[in-house]
Amino acid sequence: MSKYDYLVVGAGLYGAVFAHEAAAAGKKVLVIDRRPNIAGNVYTEDVEKIHVHKYGAHIFHTNDGRVWDYVQKFATFNRFTNSPVANFHGELYSLPFNMYTFNKMWGVVTPEEAAEKIESQRREAGITEPRNLEEQAISLVGTDIYEKLIKGYTEKQWGRPCTELPAFIIKRLPVRLTFDNNYFNALYQGIPVGGYTKMVAAMLGGAAIQTGEDFGKDAVKVSANAQPGSDAASVAADAQTCGNAASVAADAQTCENETNVGCGSIEVHVGVDFFDESGAPRKDLRALADRVVYTGAIDAYFGYKLGYLEYRSVRFENELLDKPNFQGNAAVNYTDRETPWTRIIEHKWFEFGKDDEGNDIPKTVISREYSSEWKPGDEPYYPVNDEKNGKLYEEYKKLADAETDVIFGGRLGEYKYYDMDKVIASALDMCERELGK
Repeated sequence: MSKYDYLVVGAGLYGAVFAHEAAAAGKKVLVIDRRPNIAGNVYTEDVEKIHVHKYGAHIFHTNDGRVWDYVQKFATFNRFTNSPVANFHGELYSLPFNMYTFNKMWGVVTPEEAAEKIESQRREAGITEPRNLEEQAISLVGTDIYEKLIKGYTEKQWGRPCTELPAFIIKRLPVRLTFDNNYFNALYQGIPVGGYTKMVAAMLGGAAIQTGEDFGKDAVKVSANAQPGSDAASVAADAQTCGNAASVAADAQTCENETNVGCGSIEVHVGVDFFDESGAPRKDLRALADRVVYTGAIDAYFGYKLGYLEYRSVRFENELLDKPNFQGNAAVNYTDRETPWTRIIEHKWFEFGKDDEGNDIPKTVISREYSSEWKPGDEPYYPVNDEKNGKLYEEYKKLADAETDVIFGGRLGEYKYYDMDKVIASALDMCERELGK
């Protein structure tokens, strides 16, 4: 008999959601991550009381009421609205493309004038059915905005000409004939107060984050009946009430008689690599659990035996500045081709320049982002969902389907360009199928 019901590989959003739901359903769950921290790419670390998004800016947004209710069980969200600015050789434009953008670009004042300008450029380009990103962008906003605000930024981000990129990438870009500069057209939006790491820790039941492989210690029980709307503090309190691994046996009889406590548990270990030196999944780790939930790169799981799927990677250059304000906005995109970074993030503005106690923060942290092609050893961030990679993924998917005791999930495990809410929705859907929840 295995020591755990599930081994969850990766302590990001997908892994944390699955671990929480499995434990609440009475399962014993071991969560491992090769990084020294939980939360995956949404990890936030505290620098001078600023919650720095270490692996790139993450703004939570969704139209999915189920997902919104779910995340509020683990965090209180602020009212942050994503309104980025574009910098083209010192010219500043409002994003997403809206009447402020069109007014500065063309001097138009009314929506009719803006629409006529876009349509005239579209007719001139002769585009009826966009075949690639360049044609899609021009059909949406015209040649001028494409050349100044899309082309250079996008080619830096993806490392290839816009004519070689699929049209669907730019379909995610809002275009409005109003003065609304809210980037996301979503019902719900915000940043978890205290940072994403705090939210993921609550999903993991407040389990101690252990380093190394001394498994079998400091697990926590998880509340089985947390209701949407309960806050992270109550989740943590539930976890503490449930006790730790040392008391699991003593609590078992009590647990059976308590309707508010699941009999499962979560144990978390970081700095643990799922792969051995040859690049194969470790047999000793696989033997610990009946089933595996794997959230890493699907091609890595199979030792890249069919070839490498393509990803985009990102390098971050962080700087702590002894000043209260660097750029006056959380995100500024540099849309010219010559500036080497794609954007600069000023993290304090995700929480309005305040620390957890509501005080003004006298310093600031900025991150310059540099996009690059992924190579072995780099962090894979964005799947390149073109036709070639799609076909290769389908071949890996056949191999994954044959692994009957392994669940592949998340952006890398499913090789999908997921937003955070879609990752959580995917994990919840899997929980329904796997756990009957």
